[in-house]
Amino acid sequence: MLLIISITAFRSAIADWNDVPTGSMEPTILPGDRIFVNKLAYDLKMPYTSKHLACRNNPKRGDIVVFFSPADGKRLVKRVVGAPGDTVGLRGNRLFVNGRWGHYEPADQEPTFVDIAGHKATQQCLFEEMGDITHRIQLLPSVSSEKSFGPVIVPNGQYFMMGDNRDLSADSRFFGCVNRGRIVGKGTIVVLSFDRDNWYLPHGHRFFRSLA
Repeated sequence: MLLIISITAFRSAIADWNDVPTGSMEPTILPGDRIFVNKLAYDLKMPYTSKHLACRNNPKRGDIVVFFSPADGKRLVKRVVGAPGDTVGLRGNRLFVNGRWGHYEPADQEPTFVDIAGHKATQQCLFEEMGDITHRIQLLPSVSSEKSFGPVIVPNGQYFMMGDNRDLSADSRFFGCVNRGRIVGKGTIVVLSFDRDNWYLPHGHRFFRSLA
């Protein structure tokens, strides 16, 4: 019993994992990935509760975070693109923050075609988005999505979240900014990964892959 309590308390307040069922963070995180969540990255919390005992740090633009959705309370994984006080907007899937436009370059991969429910043979394009943290994003030009919004000013104590799969992510463009208290922790590495469409065979090349 003591061992069970110790393990659950550890997962509640120090570190946990998060299984990713969707492609909203592709190409950074794939469906079937299990990511490590550092719950001490930002806060010290009381085990088994959401009570904050101390603030260690605040999320920064570019961080990958796990949080509870303000829409339905589900745990989501997204990237922080706007911190409190930032002015954030999007024009034709090109992000701008505080008047500075993101810089984009095609990733070292030829555009491919993927099958998505309702969007057969959808073109998949990868770009390097260069900002606070350079990372890859995925665009699906033929998919109808919120490719432009704002600008909006991120309120104090809140964060603007977006998925790296810009055309297939339900994020702050739809449910608004996320309160600081809803943030669970920071995603740091892919611990395990399994192919959900192929008998859950392991994606060994993704084990212990760092997230950025």
